[in-house]
Amino acid sequence: MKKVKYEKLEDVQQRLLNEAEKVMNTAYNPYSNFYVGAALLAQNGMIITGSNVENAAYGSTVCAERAAIFRANAMGIRNFSKVAIIAKGKNFDTDKVTAPCGNCRQVLYEFAQVSGRNLEIIMATTKMDKIVIATIEELLPLGFGPKDLGIDMKKYK
Repeated sequence: MKKVKYEKLEDVQQRLLNEAEKVMNTAYNPYSNFYVGAALLAQNGMIITGSNVENAAYGSTVCAERAAIFRANAMGIRNFSKVAIIAKGKNFDTDKVTAPCGNCRQVLYEFAQVSGRNLEIIMATTKMDKIVIATIEELLPLGFGPKDLGIDMKKYK
């Protein structure tokens, strides 16, 4: 894991954060009033975004990271190299980066195995004054995915 300044990010990392910031404002969040945006970089260069969608049955809520992955999957895209995440409250900016929850880490790990790479996770505060970059293996050590079950992932790539 490393802390970086926005100006030191690669162009593609900046674009991902900017797209995550834009989509963050589309969150459906009547219960928490917490806005989260995520932007995935597909290996073909396409950026796919998602925002959180809450539900009165709280367990049915979908986080921004999973919304982006599910959207990409519906488009037939399953190979990713990076994801950016940014969040804010209704009346406040975040002063710490927002990391993926446990469910999202598991889904990200799954698609990292599908992609055949250690997915890069870019996490930023609302003002992008604090940015942390980690890999999914750093965020989910000793992860368990389809390869661990002996699943041949070729048909899912």
